[in-house]
Amino acid sequence: MTDKAQMPTDGTGVLLSDPWLEPFSPALRKRYAAYKKQLDNIEEHEGGLAHFSEGYKSMGLQVDENGGVRYREWAPNATAARLIGEFIGISSPNMRVTTYKEFEEDVLPRIKKLGYNCIQMMAVMEHAYYASFGYQVTNFFAASSRYGTPEDLKSLIDKAHEMGLTVLLDVVHSHACKNILDGINEFDGTDHLYFHGGAKGKHELWDSRLFNYGHHEVLRFLLSNLRYWMDVYMFDGFRFDGVTSMMYTHHGIGTGFSGGYHEYFGDSVDLEAMVYLMLANQMLHEVYPNVITIAEDVSGMPTLGRPVYEGGVGFDYRLSMAVPDMWIKMLKELSDDQWDMGSVVHTLTNRRHLEKSVSYAESHDQALVGDKTLAFWLMDKEMYEYIFIVHTLGGEAYLNFEGNEFGHPEWMDFPREGNGNSFAHARRQFNLVDDQLLRYKYLNEFDVAMNWLEDKYKWLSSPQAYVSLKNESDKVIVFERAGLLFIFNFNPTQSFADYRVGVDAPGEYKVILSSDEKKFGGHERIDLNGRYFTTPMEWNGRANWIQVYTPARTVLVLGL
Repeated sequence: MTDKAQMPTDGTGVLLSDPWLEPFSPALRKRYAAYKKQLDNIEEHEGGLAHFSEGYKSMGLQVDENGGVRYREWAPNATAARLIGEFIGISSPNMRVTTYKEFEEDVLPRIKKLGYNCIQMMAVMEHAYYASFGYQVTNFFAASSRYGTPEDLKSLIDKAHEMGLTVLLDVVHSHACKNILDGINEFDGTDHLYFHGGAKGKHELWDSRLFNYGHHEVLRFLLSNLRYWMDVYMFDGFRFDGVTSMMYTHHGIGTGFSGGYHEYFGDSVDLEAMVYLMLANQMLHEVYPNVITIAEDVSGMPTLGRPVYEGGVGFDYRLSMAVPDMWIKMLKELSDDQWDMGSVVHTLTNRRHLEKSVSYAESHDQALVGDKTLAFWLMDKEMYEYIFIVHTLGGEAYLNFEGNEFGHPEWMDFPREGNGNSFAHARRQFNLVDDQLLRYKYLNEFDVAMNWLEDKYKWLSSPQAYVSLKNESDKVIVFERAGLLFIFNFNPTQSFADYRVGVDAPGEYKVILSSDEKKFGGHERIDLNGRYFTTPMEWNGRANWIQVYTPARTVLVLGL
């Protein structure tokens, strides 16, 4: 890559990694110029991004060193001020709201044991409606009181850090709850204090309010909000929700993205929102060098994961949102023998060059009421291979939705009028995996092995895999990554003896992992002490080949 000092200063540095963006260089220059204009204005009048984003230290209720309380808000049209005092929640088998303290004591040890190194906390920002999954935020500077006190949340995060876990906040800056009495909507009596006025300020699908990212004080509010969660609660970064809605004037509503670059540049792009995201990433990475930012985007916006100084938007990772959608579509519409191996590989590997992605098999979006969980679809089928191929082939990071590690059988449904305000499905039944008479323990053990194996071989931080085989008739996929050979047999009925697969490095291969092991609930058809010797002859584009036994619906990992 070109040195930062040699990078073009007009926002076209991203062309060096993606020359296909050249026809859109005017749009890139325009975007970067708008960013620079806002940045220069902040530098001139506010003393820089870092100082500008510390608004939380002077706005709102502040207690001085003498114990006095001062209240200050930006509400230019207000005539008076009146003060009133007044997912963590699903993280237990109990049919009630779980607390921060219970999560700290009961769930964090499970996460550590499983081998995960990062947690993304959802529904932390205060929200009035529990069933909104935390996405209808009413108070951006308050941790949800339904789970406990601010000190309880701080204790949870401190404990996670002690255990070596990174903690990310699912931050919602794409919209806000329309509530007036307990939200910021019409805070000063107008509909355009923080939001666009009129129809432009309303999200027709989410029934919420849309921020005016071009307003100086809105930028202060949102950037300060990020600093608040980092400084006061010591979060390590953010997953930005609803980025697609922010980046386009149509908010992604009724829009299918084909991947053509013309879709990402032009009048449909919300330039002010793009500038806000660039400012947010620039500020966060400037003030906190080790911060992690992740974008939730379904559109495939180019440059989203490139640094701001190159002309990118500045995120560290983007979610691979097409992956879970692919699995759900296949499971609903196709029988096992109709699965397209080429389509699976394409979806898992189709990511932008030099833009890191987070792959995942299922999230809260797929587990919500009305849909089966993946465990329900895959029980006794390709569950291990399904999760493992996403982990190994899908990207540079892996996200697990709480409960997937053992195959939680039920969907998510929060208490609401339509279900009699029941908590029956607003929980995670960890008792299932703890019951040694049930089979959930087997997938849990596989999840542990998968994560600790990655910790040893680090395939997520290795270059993209080389896929040497996508056999449609056999339903076999073979690829190499991080010095390991992965052999997936998705065939529902056929096992293959002496199956020839290509491999680049010569030598004696041994078994690193087999999903058919007894501890994973398998049938022990693979000899864990077996040795596989290469033959120096080209096969499937590789310099050598070996022969293996690959049972139906299993994955085998070999290494030198």
